[in-house]
Amino acid sequence: MTDVQGLLGDEAKDLPAHTAQGSPKEDLVLPGPDFVDRTVAATDRTPRVLRNLRSLFDHGRPAGTGHVSILPADQGVEHSAASAFAADPRYLDPRNIVELAVEGGCNAVAGTLGVLGAVSRRYAHRIPFIVKLDHNEPLTYPNHYDQIMFGNVEQCFDLGAACVGATVHFGSEQSDRRLREAGEVFARAHELGMFTVLPRPRPRRPRGSGPSESSQSAQPVVGHAPRGAAVEPDP
Repeated sequence: MTDVQGLLGDEAKDLPAHTAQGSPKEDLVLPGPDFVDRTVAATDRTPRVLRNLRSLFDHGRPAGTGHVSILPADQGVEHSAASAFAADPRYLDPRNIVELAVEGGCNAVAGTLGVLGAVSRRYAHRIPFIVKLDHNEPLTYPNHYDQIMFGNVEQCFDLGAACVGATVHFGSEQSDRRLREAGEVFARAHELGMFTVLPRPRPRRPRGSGPSESSQSAQPVVGHAPRGAAVEPDP
């Protein structure tokens, strides 16, 4: 067992007894078996979207708890497959990526259009697919750090995806355009019955111009990003 008291040191008495004053715990939206019914069922999402979203929460070892465990293998385009799997080249094979998610009891596997499309007939009925549709294109020199679409929503639908994901770097020069593009992609995905994910809404990474995550100007962007993700035209 971990010695929690020892890790907390001088704060071992104060921290466990601390009560947050900013928001009462009754206002928190907590995980649970009825999470989809409590948070999404009353929205304008269609029954097909709700069914796919529920399939995420009802799959894998965390099924029925409201908690989600997703195997993320969606950065092969932006960071190269070697950056993630050089230590174990078996996972350069898309089959082994999805098999790892299945054997690990994950709720879903997130990947690129190419990775998931390569194994869709074998696995799309066995575990929910989340397709990360946009990526930074790394081959141009110098790199311009801009997310572009590597496919379309119809391709995600055809391979049996339950969900489509896209990224917006709030505060970047491209954020206005990316919000519009993501809204269009998400609206089409909802029409086809897929739910959508805006992964980790965040400010521009500390590269090029724009606020870095560590700068003072980034603090309000960091705070506003989750709200922006929640209320953008079609999240």
